[in-house]
Order: sequence, then C-alpha cells, then structure tokens
Amino acid sequence: MTGDVPVVAYFYGDDGWSMARAVDDIARRIEQATGAAPDRMRLTGKEVTLDTITGPVATAPMFGGGTMVVATDPPPLTRSKDSRATVERLLATVAPGNALVFLEGKTGGRKRTASAEDLAKLVGQAGGTVKAFPMPMGSGLIGWLNSRAAELDVKLEPPAVRDLAERLGGLVTEGDVDRSTLGETAVQELRKLSLYRLDGPVTVDDVRALVPAAVPDSAWAFLDAVSLRRIAQVAPQLDRLLETQPEQVLLVQLHRRLRSLLIAADHMSAGGTPAGLLKLLGGAPFVADKTAQQSRAWTVAELETAIDGLVELDATLKGIGTTGASEGQRRMAWITWAATCVASSRDGPRRQLSAQQR
Repeated sequence: MTGDVPVVAYFYGDDGWSMARAVDDIARRIEQATGAAPDRMRLTGKEVTLDTITGPVATAPMFGGGTMVVATDPPPLTRSKDSRATVERLLATVAPGNALVFLEGKTGGRKRTASAEDLAKLVGQAGGTVKAFPMPMGSGLIGWLNSRAAELDVKLEPPAVRDLAERLGGLVTEGDVDRSTLGETAVQELRKLSLYRLDGPVTVDDVRALVPAAVPDSAWAFLDAVSLRRIAQVAPQLDRLLETQPEQVLLVQLHRRLRSLLIAADHMSAGGTPAGLLKLLGGAPFVADKTAQQSRAWTVAELETAIDGLVELDATLKGIGTTGASEGQRRMAWITWAATCVASSRDGPRRQLSAQQR
C-alpha cells in the first residue's frame, strides 16, 4: 500500500454527507493502492470498544481486500491511562490494507467532549488524518450548494440557489438546530432538480415546485425573537415549536430567558457595568453582552409582567380548577400571552399577531 493512503482517520462535524464521502474516498484510495476494495465494518455507539476494533484492523489481509472499520460516535475510549495507552498501541498497529475511521457527529449547540478531542489528538499523533466537516450556516450554505451542484453538473440560477438553501432550512443560523442530515437532503434535492430541468438552468419556480419547505425548529430562534420583541417572528416559530416540544419545557426555557433579561435590565438601569452583569449571570461573556442588548427592548415593569403572565399561562395549560383545557384553548393561551406580554405597543404588533393567527 502506498504511503499516502491514510489508514487511520478521525472526522467530526455535522456535515454528514461530506463525512460519508470522505470515508468513501479512503476506501477508493486503499483499493487503488492494494488492488482490492476493503470490506467495511460499521460500529456505532456502545458497539465501539477496543476489543471490537482491535481484531479486525490489526490482522493484515492475506488474500483480497482488507477491513475498514468505521466507528461512529464512539463512547469514551480514553477514560483511563490504561485505556489511553491501549488506544495508542491500537493506532500504531493498524495493518496495511486495513483502515480505522472514527466519525463524530455533531449537532447544533452541543460542545465536543474532552474524550472525543483526546481521541482525535491521538489519531493525529499517530500520523492519521483529523478533519472537521462543519455544515455551513446562513450564506455559507449557498457556496456549499453551488459546489455540490457543479460536481453533479446541475446548473442553477443564483436566485434558485438561495431559495433552495432557505427551503432546506439552511439559512437558520441558531446553534441548536440539527444539521446532520442537511447535506444528504440537499444533494438528493439537487439530483431531483437535475432530472426535472434537463434543458436549462434550474429556476426559482422549479425549486418551489419540487422542494418542500422544511424550516427546522429552533428554540433559540424563538427565544431570541421573544427577547427582541419581534412579534412577527414569534407567531410562526411558536406554532412550529408547539408541534415538536413539550409545553412545560418551552415554559421553563422562556422563564429562564425572561429572568435573565430582568436581571440585565435591572442591573443596567441602575448604572451597572457589563462586567458586573457577567458576574450575576455567569456563563460566557458574549452571552451576557447579548442579554444586555436584548434587555434594552424592555422595561423592568414589562419583564415582570411577562414573567407573571407565564405563571398564569402555566396554570391555564395545567387546567387548574377545570376539567382540562382543550388544544384550541391551550394554543389561544399562548397567543394571548405573546400578544399581551411580548408585543410592543409602539408599532401595534398586537394587531399584526392577531391577523397572522386568523
């Protein structure tokens, strides 16, 4: 096998499609170097142990292709000094013709674990390939789509690319959105569009005719819209979230956000400093800065009213004193809270919200 074939690799990120393609590229390079395609063995989660990996990759193939172990989302393999030493020995003994690839999927907002970073570091120290595959967000996805379209020989008009990105939900930039399947979905849609439009570039009308809108739910986007009192965004996001998240979870998230805004508004109105606010809120400095900026859309009294409104909303949702609220009553309770407590009286958004709900 040629020396430039990476027999050990660690790929991580939420661009699942690109990671899968990187795995295929390794298999093809091994086949070109050895004359035989490796057999693939996929292990996931708790299946990924030192015992299940060592045998297949440490034994050199005598005839035909070797073995390529793809370990997806491995649990901590370096939790102790002994296991870490075993991993180091394993990475050094992957036999020629075999390959070991670790895949660490990453979905929005979730930080990489120390054990995952340690394992990736060991792979790099062993001479393996370590590469991140982040799924582009916002306008970055447009360039990603253009690259994939060029590879597939699909021609799209520039407005069609942006519309495709928006309909796929790729222009939502909040960190809690799962983008792990976005790449695969995007490529499937590009292939579908190429079959639909054979005689010219794909247009916006083509995209809207074939690609269903799939805006991902994002609690962060909803909470930010509430914090900034952008009532026109609150209504549709609330509708989507109520279909996918328990109401009590949403209530807790709202209470936590409004409480932080109240602390920030009270602190800043009293002449407090950003450094002082950071001590009160804890967490990262940018979170405190963002909270301080968002709190400017409120007065302390308005935030207190919004929090009191959540208590009343909670009582309504639990059906206190009644036989239980119907789905329509529960939805109306949410709408009433948003219209009463979130909408600002300066631009008449209460009427705007009511019109949207009708």
